Amino acid sequence: MKAEHRVFRGDCLEVLKGMRSGSVDLVYIDPPFNTGTERRMDRLKVRSAPEGRSGFSGRRYETTSVGSLAYADSFDDYLGGFLEPRLREVHRVLSARGTLYVHLGWQEVHYVKVLLDAIFGRTSFLNEIVWAWDYGGKTKRRWPPKHDDILVYVKDPRRYTFNTDAVDRIPYMAPKLAGPQKAAFGKFPTDAWWHTIVPTSGPERTGYPTQKPLGVLRRIVAASSKPGDFVLDCFAGSGTTGAACLELGRRFVLVDANPAAIRVMRRRFAGVAGITWGPAASSS
Repeated sequence: MKAEHRVFRGDCLEVLKGMRSGSVDLVYIDPPFNTGTERRMDRLKVRSAPEGRSGFSGRRYETTSVGSLAYADSFDDYLGGFLEPRLREVHRVLSARGTLYVHLGWQEVHYVKVLLDAIFGRTSFLNEIVWAWDYGGKTKRRWPPKHDDILVYVKDPRRYTFNTDAVDRIPYMAPKLAGPQKAAFGKFPTDAWWHTIVPTSGPERTGYPTQKPLGVLRRIVAASSKPGDFVLDCFAGSGTTGAACLELGRRFVLVDANPAAIRVMRRRFAGVAGITWGPAASSS
């Protein structure tokens, strides 16, 4: 069977250099946010315990650690030394109708926007999507930061893929004002997405730090690619982009330098046919 999907362990810059120009239809990247800290996800086992902590409905439980996954999130030259050469290669490998989604935190998004304007051109900027959630700790010293930014650029602003009818609909906030017919059909999402994070105890959870929800990636892949297209994720992490592609009939190339990410993806895609696994090398 010919491989439909490819997963590479190594520096995405080396993989990108080995790819043909114009060979990818959609790129989603969720690069390190340059927070200056180690990003860690502890894997916990929960069991009932009469003397444990009080939880939902008065039940008591205790947790024990069964391991953790982590990676360093700090760069001396984040923009010029790390992101810029990779984004320039992404621009090269994008097809004429291709789209790039860059998922960022508040620390660097404004600087990366200027960099992307220089690489793609300001007229190629399509959207800034705000993904908001409400979970986790909250500070009382400022407005609690509960959103990420996703910058969207197209290779050619005159022709690019955008499948309005393929995107999931969302409920109207004021359904009575919309009327019964529109309320039943739902609303097309705007550039502000309210979507929960990956539930801590749900089946989607892989235990990988910064894992993104499948619903967010499903919407991106559905909107900006067609069945059979090639989708690339240069910082694949837990492989959520690949999972969305499998659901929607797209081919994928996933790359990550962290061996822990590769182990998570091997578990996540166990039993899936048509995947080639390998170190950094030419992928097309």
